[in-house]
Amino acid sequence: MSEYTVNLNWDPEVSVWYATSDDIPGLVLESGSYGALIERIRFVAPEILELNGGKYDSTLPICFRTERRELAY
Repeated sequence: MSEYTVNLNWDPEVSVWYATSDDIPGLVLESGSYGALIERIRFVAPEILELNGGKYDSTLPICFRTERRELAY
C-alpha cells in the first residue's frame, strides 16, 4: 500500500478527537487534543501494522482525513 488513510473525527458530546482506519486494522485512539492524537498515531501505527504482519518501508505515509461537525447558535 502506498499510503494509509486515518480518519479523525470530533465527538462533541465528550469533547474528544478519535481516530480509526480501515487501512490499519485495530487502530482506535482518542485524545482531547488534535495535535496529540496525530502524534500518537504516528507512534502507534507502525507498531500495529507490524503486529498485524504488515510490511512497510522505513517511512509510513499517512493521509489524515478530518471531520468536525458543530452546531452554531
